[in-house]
Formats: sequence, C-alpha cells, structure tokens
Amino acid sequence: MKIALAANPRSGSGDGDGVADVLRRSGALVDEIPLDRLGERRLEGCRRLVVAGGDGSLGVAAATARAAGIPLAVVPTGTANDFARAMRLPLDLDEACALAVNPDAGTRRIDIATINGHPYLNTAAAGLTVHASREANPLKPRLGALAYQVGAVRAALSARPLRCSVRRDGTEYYSGAVWQVAVASTGAFGGGSQLGGTRAGDGNLDIAVVPSGSRLSLARRAWGMRRGRLTEQADVAHDRGRTIEIDTPEGTNFNVDGELRSTRGTTRFGLLTGGVEVVVP
Repeated sequence: MKIALAANPRSGSGDGDGVADVLRRSGALVDEIPLDRLGERRLEGCRRLVVAGGDGSLGVAAATARAAGIPLAVVPTGTANDFARAMRLPLDLDEACALAVNPDAGTRRIDIATINGHPYLNTAAAGLTVHASREANPLKPRLGALAYQVGAVRAALSARPLRCSVRRDGTEYYSGAVWQVAVASTGAFGGGSQLGGTRAGDGNLDIAVVPSGSRLSLARRAWGMRRGRLTEQADVAHDRGRTIEIDTPEGTNFNVDGELRSTRGTTRFGLLTGGVEVVVP
C-alpha cells in the first residue's frame, strides 16, 4: 500500500523518520511530506494520508485527506492525544502504524470544524481552557498529560470570567459572562477531558457555554469534564448548529486542539462539507 506520511517533529514524541521506518516494516510504500507543506503536494497514487503528531497537527491533515478523497490515519505522537483517545485509536506506535497500513481496517466519517477558516477536529474554546493551557505548557516535558490537570487547577484559582455573545445559525444564543465557551466536533480536549454529548459525524458543531459563577462551582465543572458529562449539568448551555459566531473582547485567544490562536472581533466557526474518513480499529 502506498501512503503519504506527514509528521510533526515538534509534537511530544514526534519522530518522522522513526514512524516512517515502522510503517515500511509493516509493508507500506511511504512518501514523506513535511507537515507544513501538505497543502503544496499532490497525493497521487496514495491510498491513505498518515499523520504522526499531536492534536494540533490533525486539522490540516484531515482537510488535506478530504481534498484528496482518501482516508486519514492517525499515529498519535503528541502529549495529550485527545483525538486518538476519543476515537479509541491505539496509542502504541507499532499498533498505530499497523492499523494505518491495514487494508482491511474500517473507517469512520468525522466532521472537520473550522475557526476563521482554519481546520480542527476536537474543540476550540475560550476562557478557562486558555489560561489552563498557558499554565500547562511549561510543565508538559516533566508531567506529560498530567500537566493539563495541574494547569486547570492553577487557572481556576486565578482566571476571570470572559464576556461574550454567541450566535448559532444567525440567531442569538447566549450573551453574558462565562467561565468557558467551546465549539466542538469530537468534544475532546485537555488531556483526557470531554464536553460530553457531542456527535462528531452528525454534520453539526456542538456549542457549550459554561456561565460564570463562584470559583467553588469550578470543582463541579472539572468533575463533569473529566467524566465527559459537562453538558449534562443543568446550567450549561449546550446545542448544535451549522455555523457559530462568537463576539469577544479584543485580544481574546482560543485554545484550538492545544494550540492558542488569537482572534479579533467576531470569531466564526463552520464545517468543511463531507468531513473526512478516519481509519479506525
């Protein structure tokens, strides 16, 4: 099987040469492409696009696979690997590579979300999660995925609510102060947390708004996220739509699958038509 491999050496354990060697030992003919040049290369003759990297690498790879009309296979080499966990993909390198080149493996269609045109697969959120990410980043080399939980605790003690206005499919949905506002496909984020209630292939975005309140209430929020049941909490606004628009103060950042993206004025979320087929066990 001929495959294209895009690897991100900056991710947690990203090693493009090492992944390529394992894929070749599994019987694949591998065409290696730098992750930052995916959009410049045609994938002629390739039956799959394999991406080796963290969650932040997956959106562009998914959009490329969609455009080429081939499935996406994921070899998780990041710190959190939230997408792989949400899709129940193997985290072991050898097992992930074996799945990626298995011609009999099944696929599952996943929606590709966009934030101001940039593709992503899990969750984009503003508010507490941005502060938690900043706190977690310097801890990742030492703590791994546990850094996200430590960062979340620190953020809960220091962050302030964010004011925002949310429109869903052109209609006002929420306006006021929030601890967090999230727009999701899989709903996975933060080293094993989940919004809960998301449907990654239903052709809609999930919007979840956590209203501001006492800091003591954040323990309940954290419990809900770790259990994947945040959206079941009665005061959390949760719904679905094809397009979401969020107005926030100037300079607000969104945590998009573990990477911070600056926005100005209105941040627009949408979907790439048709999504992408992902190789699954």
